Amino acid sequence: MSPHPLIVEVTRGQRVESIHRGSVAVVDCRGAAVFLVGDTKALVYPRSAVKPIQALPLVASGAADAIGATDAEIALACGSHVGSPLHAATAESLLRRAGQTSGCLECGAHWPFDEAEARALAARHESPSALHNNCSGKHAGIICSSCFLGHSPTGYTRPDHPAMREVTAALAAVTGADLDPAAAATDGCSIPAFAMPLESLALGFARIGTAVGLPDSLKAATVRIRSAIAAQPVMLAGAGRFDTRVAEECGEAILVKSGAEGVACAAIPALGLGIAVKIDDGAGRAATAAMASLLIRLATDWLEGQASARSMLEEFSNPVLRNWNGEEVGHLRSRVPMP
Repeated sequence: MSPHPLIVEVTRGQRVESIHRGSVAVVDCRGAAVFLVGDTKALVYPRSAVKPIQALPLVASGAADAIGATDAEIALACGSHVGSPLHAATAESLLRRAGQTSGCLECGAHWPFDEAEARALAARHESPSALHNNCSGKHAGIICSSCFLGHSPTGYTRPDHPAMREVTAALAAVTGADLDPAAAATDGCSIPAFAMPLESLALGFARIGTAVGLPDSLKAATVRIRSAIAAQPVMLAGAGRFDTRVAEECGEAILVKSGAEGVACAAIPALGLGIAVKIDDGAGRAATAAMASLLIRLATDWLEGQASARSMLEEFSNPVLRNWNGEEVGHLRSRVPMP
């Protein structure tokens, strides 16, 4: 089998130092392929890229409205945050709305990705809690759904828990993928991880952006999810991070959600398109550069009147690499083949 196409190259000086291969799927909301690069039918784990889909039951069930969840809390349920004090406090606030505490979280704890907060914790001789986990918002949302539906949240990360079955059903409905709980792996935050074709992942984002082809119960939820993210972009990732910067600059015109191991997905609602990228070696920097480049080319008309948004995407598509003295030493360059 031939290797996947070159997606991103890394230069040092005038030479290419490293390359990243991968696949790209661009699909419309009715499932038609716009263009495909690489093996887009091979199964991939979307990881955190599907959090906006996994958050749909929180809204569709009526739980979000019943407990008075804010835009910030809904956006955090869709996000992979950096564990800043704001993020941890928002996750805790969402749990309180369901009458629960951080002790219910089954995602595990890790040091905040927010360097300042990690240093502050260490300086206080404190350890991180599950609230600092980048997935605590998603988990808090599932706990809220569980409580609203009358189920104990204990064991909500198991595939057979009623709340997790709702999450899996939403994922299957939106992506059209055949998800067998018996074949599920386990994600880093302990919930089930389902592998699916890259084309299904792209279709899922096309539908998240348009609600076309979705059950009525999910249509309004997609609108609320996109609105909450646009209103509170810092909750999606964190200050300066790609997903948040896109939400800040583009609002509801473009939704991007990245996942671990070189996965990135996006929706362009006005075009009815969903995009999914998978980098073979799992490099997140390459997935970001490739996605930024794809958005520039696919959303050209919209970007004509959005100089700040275009500049931001250009910066992420061709980032400068610097050494420890701040000197420019190379670049990442997108090489995604386009039709």
